Amino acid sequence: MRFYDRQFITRTHINTDILIRFENLLHDYFRSGKSLTLGLPTVSYCAEQLYLSPNYFGDLIKKETGTTALDYIQTKLIEEAKEKIFVPNKSISQIAEELGFKYQQHFTRLFKQKVGVTPIEFRNLN
Repeated sequence: MRFYDRQFITRTHINTDILIRFENLLHDYFRSGKSLTLGLPTVSYCAEQLYLSPNYFGDLIKKETGTTALDYIQTKLIEEAKEKIFVPNKSISQIAEELGFKYQQHFTRLFKQKVGVTPIEFRNLN
């Protein structure tokens, strides 16, 4: 276990590169419209695109950021949602669909869990 943990410490330069590639992957995922066809990005999908095993990828993200890979993905998802909420004449269900949610209720639940208010309340507050 010590050897496994030590590899994250000794490879900080490589790990930083993977984090940057992960950020770019998520950015491209939402900008290219893959979320419409593939749904929400998963840890497995991201790990596969970065040529890593899902377990190693999850451990690496946890060591580097302090959060799980899933939490990191959800945080980026909420950032994208916040940008889309202020687009005029766009409904919450359209935003949820664009982000890859099958049901608008799941999007609303995640948004409220992460932000503290529903998407409609967030739109009205700002």
